[in-house]
Amino acid sequence: MRWLFLSFALITTSACGKGDKPPPPTTGSKNAKPESGPSNPGTGGEAAGNPDELAKAMFRETCAICHGVGGKGDGQMAANLNPKPRDYTDPAWQASVTDEQIKTIIMEGGQAAGKSATMPAMKSQLQGKPEVLDGLVRLIRGFGPKK
Repeated sequence: MRWLFLSFALITTSACGKGDKPPPPTTGSKNAKPESGPSNPGTGGEAAGNPDELAKAMFRETCAICHGVGGKGDGQMAANLNPKPRDYTDPAWQASVTDEQIKTIIMEGGQAAGKSATMPAMKSQLQGKPEVLDGLVRLIRGFGPKK
């Protein structure tokens, strides 16, 4: 029984935070019931199909760790980064950047746009999902000053 617990612990800890795909199925009892979970792994089930909800989920799960849930550049990892993550609430920055520039930074990463190399490219996560990319831009713009 102990080996079963250790196997389960190893599988669950090695799968945490490793992309947006669930771990491969394990062999188990033929009578085992399927596990419950989100219908769209990595996006929080409720987001399935709605590009703006998918964008919000992606921001929460991927971007907020550095940029913060409120877009102020104060996420959990921000203190460890140099340069610090962009503060999306800064009106001067909002006025200085185009939507296309934001899309390039998201898709290609910071270094491709002459920004911080610590900003990863999200191309693989957003490939074939232009409406989710547009949702991320709307979300980032939403952190700016209200007009």
